[in-house]
Amino acid sequence: MLNFAIETARDAGQILLEKFGRKINISKKGYIDLVTEADLASEALIIDRIKSHYPKHSILAEESGEAVILGGDINWKWIIDPLDGTTNYAHGYPCFCVTIALEHKGEIVVGVTYDPTRIELFTVEKGAGASLNNKKIRVSTETKLSNSLIVTGFPYDFKRNADFAKHLTAFFMKTRGVRRDGSAALDMAYVACGRFDGFWENGLNPWDVAAGKLLIEEAGGQVTYYDGLPLNIYTPPICASNGSIHSEMLEILM
Repeated sequence: MLNFAIETARDAGQILLEKFGRKINISKKGYIDLVTEADLASEALIIDRIKSHYPKHSILAEESGEAVILGGDINWKWIIDPLDGTTNYAHGYPCFCVTIALEHKGEIVVGVTYDPTRIELFTVEKGAGASLNNKKIRVSTETKLSNSLIVTGFPYDFKRNADFAKHLTAFFMKTRGVRRDGSAALDMAYVACGRFDGFWENGLNPWDVAAGKLLIEEAGGQVTYYDGLPLNIYTPPICASNGSIHSEMLEILM
């Protein structure tokens, strides 16, 4: 199933790459949130592949109205984001990816995040570790928040995220730096491979974090809620780290 997810993500990423930088149709699915023809084409390919190879499996797909498309076996669910970083993509900013995860009986067992612009393929299988382009990856070894590089995402609705400015200011003051790249799936993949030491964000969806959660955990990191309890991908918010700085991050977020 991992090889299937890899091949599918690569082919979907090629669709994104072929359309990137060209004039494409863009529409809004919310006040700010965008959807492009590239999102839809990528998602159509992924869904068609899953239906063809695993016709009984369920699918949770971002652009299909957040709908669960049921097959006969609800124990297996593919969770897909055909284009994470749509706003970046629409503006020609090369920070986006395809991310696919497979959930079995409520547990993520396979994950793939593919960045077609850098040809970087992050893969993970439960119990087998995480990899970047077939090389094993581990989270960073940084032990102090003050020396850490942290990443986050900005909420679309600041009125419903009153604590965000407070958290952001605190992390600016207590870390080496804070970044905002606009793709939660890549942010989490970068924590898994040690480029970032930690990540936090509220308001994310399961397709944003499903593959990333398993990537970080299998790379030796930690993923929780702001209170330190284990994360359910269907309910935000999320705090992820290399594990060593996790308690310091939670002190800010709680």
